[in-house]
Parts: sequence; C-alpha cells; structure tokens
Amino acid sequence: MSRRAKISVSVLAVLVVAGIIYLPGLYRRVLGLKRMPVSESEEVERRAVLQPLVTAATGVTEEAQMFWASATAPGTLEATAVEMKLSANPVERGKQLLTALIGGPTDPDRRTLPPGARLLEFYLLPGGIAVADFSSELTTDLPSGIQSEQMAVESIADTLAANIPNLRRLKILIDGQEAQTLAGHIDLTGYFVLQPPSSGSAEPAQNDPAVPGLTGPRGDGKLNR
Repeated sequence: MSRRAKISVSVLAVLVVAGIIYLPGLYRRVLGLKRMPVSESEEVERRAVLQPLVTAATGVTEEAQMFWASATAPGTLEATAVEMKLSANPVERGKQLLTALIGGPTDPDRRTLPPGARLLEFYLLPGGIAVADFSSELTTDLPSGIQSEQMAVESIADTLAANIPNLRRLKILIDGQEAQTLAGHIDLTGYFVLQPPSSGSAEPAQNDPAVPGLTGPRGDGKLNR
C-alpha cells in the first residue's frame, strides 16, 4: 500500500472514531434546539385557543338571585345574592343556576332541593317554556310533605325567573319522563307559571295545565310535544 493510501485510511479512521464519539451528543443538541421553539410555540397557540373557550364556558361574574328557604320565616323562600360566573347563553345559564341551587346555601337548613339530586338536562322551547329534567333523587330524597314539595318547585321557578329574562312557564321532568307528582302532592303534569319575583319575596308557582304536554326526551335526545 502506498504512503498516500495509508495516510488516507488513517484520516478516514480518525473521522469515523470522531463521528462515533461526537455525533450522538450533536444529535441530542439538534433535537433540543428543534423541540424548544416548537414546544413554546405550541404552548402560546394552545393558550390563545383555550382562552376564549374558557371565557365562553364560564361567562362573566354576576350577582345571581338564588331562592332558598328563609332563615327567619319558616315555610317561605328568601332571595340570596350569590356572586357566580354565568353564561350569556340562556340554556347554559339555566344549567349553571339549577346546579348551584342543588348545591345549596352555606346553611344546610336552608336547602330546598335534596343534595343527592342531579340536573340531567335543561331545555328552552319556543314561547318562553323552560324544561328542567332532574334525576329521581329529587322525588325520592325530598322530605315528605306538601310544604317541602311546594318550596322545592318555587325555588326552581323563582331562581330561573329572576335570572333568565322572558321565561313564561316551567316544566319539570324526572329521569326524562313526565311524573304525576313531585313526591306525592305537587302535580307535575302541567306547567308552572313563571313570574320574576319581587325583591325579597317569591310569588308561588302556579300550575297551569293549558300548555300542550311533553312526554320527555325521545331516543334522539329531542322532546316529544
């Protein structure tokens, strides 16, 4: 082998060894440089996309009027101002209000709805008709007696009427179906007339059967009329 060939082989061998030693570290550095800007860019884009979604979901902070049992006048309701984030969408707003109503006040003795109850769905129909679909715990866990049933219905009706404009009537469903009574006394087959309650005083929800009845959600999630 000529001297020039030996030198070329030696240089090539050195380059191969150097490549084996330095290339993995260089590769890791390149990957790090590539990933860092992409990660930061993705985080900025993610925040930009999520911010309006969070704002739309939570709404803006408002003073909602929640109607729970009075602490001083047994058997009546009392309006309580609660700061909460409410959606501008009336359907989402209704869900937020009724969920908070079930959650109850800080004083458990002022509850009007059983804590085990759940709001399954809330609909708005033409003509200002609100439909609130609750789980069966609303009937099974409610204290027995016409007064507790009346206060439960009135607290739902007055809370919705005080915080959502243009509501006229309320229909209450249980597990997606029309129930005969709430817990043996209050008739649920009709509609309850909604009137925005005056400050500090709730008007009783009057049952009005004149509106065509609903039989609950169909299999496609829509209401039968």
